[in-house]
Amino acid sequence: MPLSFQTLNRGAIAFGFFNLDSDLLLMDRIFLFAPEFCDYIGNLADSPGDTPYEDRWNVDLIEDPMDIGDLMGAIHNIRHIGFIGEVYKRYPFPAEPEDFRQNPEGYQTREEMREILDRYSRRVDLPFAADPGTGEVSIGELRFARESFQELVQYVWLGGYPRWREMVRPDCVLAMRDRIQASRNPIFSDFAFAP
Repeated sequence: MPLSFQTLNRGAIAFGFFNLDSDLLLMDRIFLFAPEFCDYIGNLADSPGDTPYEDRWNVDLIEDPMDIGDLMGAIHNIRHIGFIGEVYKRYPFPAEPEDFRQNPEGYQTREEMREILDRYSRRVDLPFAADPGTGEVSIGELRFARESFQELVQYVWLGGYPRWREMVRPDCVLAMRDRIQASRNPIFSDFAFAP
C-alpha cells in the first residue's frame, strides 16, 4: 500500500503500490509501472555523479483527485470511484490476511491497468533532476532530499507495505539493485538495501 513520504516543497505525499495484483506505482498524482521506475533509477545510478543529472520521465498524470479515486473506500469495498475504484472492482483486496502481499508477477495485469489508466490519465514527460552536490532530487514539481528519495527506492525494493509475496522480487527490481550497487553516484553513496 502507498505510504507517506516527505518532500521539500509539498509536505507529505503518497507513494507506492496501491493494488496487490499490479506493478503500477502512484506518486501523488503521477502513475508509472515498476519497470519504468526501476529503469529511471538505474539510469541515475549509471551516471557518474560528477555533475548534476537530468532526464525526462514519461509517466501518466491524473490531475483530478476524484479521477484518482478513493483507495480506502475501494479497499473496504464501499466506494469504487475513479481509476482506483475500477482497479479494485477487477482486483479486490484479499479476504485473508495471509494473502496481503505484493504480487511479484503484477506485470501480468499491465494490459488491463493500461486500458483503465488511459481513460483517466494523460501521458506527460516530467523533468527529473538530481544534484549530487546538494543531494536534492526533483521529479516534476516534487522535490526530495536525498534521504527521502532513497526511501522511495527502498520502498520498491521491499515491495512496500506488505512486502513482496514470499520475498520474491521482480527482475526489474533486482536489476535496479545491481545498478545501484555498482554506482559511484553520490546520490547512492550511503544507500544500503534492507534485507
